[in-house]
Amino acid sequence: MEPRQADVSIPLQSSGWGAAAPGPRSEPQPRDYVLWSVFNVLLWCALGGLGCCGFPALVCSVKARDCKLSGDLEGARRHSHRARVANIVCSVAVALVWLIFIVIFATFISRFRHT
Repeated sequence: MEPRQADVSIPLQSSGWGAAAPGPRSEPQPRDYVLWSVFNVLLWCALGGLGCCGFPALVCSVKARDCKLSGDLEGARRHSHRARVANIVCSVAVALVWLIFIVIFATFISRFRHT
C-alpha cells in the first residue's frame, strides 16, 4: 500500500499585521504632510512670531488626515495636494527670509568691523 500525500496549502505571505488581502490592488493612501506643516509653523514662529504664515498648510494637512481616516480618499487627495503646495511655498519663503536676515546681519557686522 502506498502512503497518501495530504493536500497542504502554504501561504506565501504572512497572515500577521500588514498582510495584504487577496483581491485587486488598492491605490496608495494620500500623504497628509502634517510633520512638514508643523515644522514650517515652528520655523515661521522662530522668525518673530509669524507662525500664522504656516497655518494654511497645517489646516490642509489636518483636513487631509481627517478625510483619509473617514475614508474619503478623493477629499484626502485634494487636501493633500493643497497642503503640499502650501508647504512648498512656506518652505521657500522661510528660506528666503532667513537668507535675507543672514545677508543683512553679515553686512551689519562687516560695516561694524570697518569703523
